[in-house]
Amino acid sequence: MKKILLLAVAVLSSTYVMAQTQLAFPFQGGAPVMNSFFKDSVVVSPEIIKKRAVGTAVFKFTADTKGTITRIVIYYADDYVLTVPIIEALKKSNHKWIIPDHEKVHDFVLPFSIGFIPPAVPGKSLEKHMFDFYAQRKPIITDNQIPLDNATLLPTVVISYGLGQ
Repeated sequence: MKKILLLAVAVLSSTYVMAQTQLAFPFQGGAPVMNSFFKDSVVVSPEIIKKRAVGTAVFKFTADTKGTITRIVIYYADDYVLTVPIIEALKKSNHKWIIPDHEKVHDFVLPFSIGFIPPAVPGKSLEKHMFDFYAQRKPIITDNQIPLDNATLLPTVVISYGLGQ
């Protein structure tokens, strides 16, 4: 009797259990295509190279059913100079975003990490440039709560640039 009762409870409880739905990656082609798209689309400005700027920038943007970006918000950036090429790259990604079927718009949070490829033998000049950038940077931060609603956190895009001569 106990076995039958236990089996009945297990069968009834299994009818209420649903598997978590697997979402497709929200960029056409998947994560590797998204990473290569942004690595190719983010054009590191001469100002970033001159300042030897490095850091992180976190963006939240909204995409509609056609994959068009309708709103871009900077949640955090180590300096304004890092955000300009990323915003331009985000604008180029229009019509590449896929949102869940039952939504009209969807929010995405996309972090970027920007840094340079260090030379084999770093000199005092490089150390000075990096210290100057760090001492003079003006981070963009938020001092209010951030409503995320149903935002999807995407993997960090890592951008590396060469220092040139």
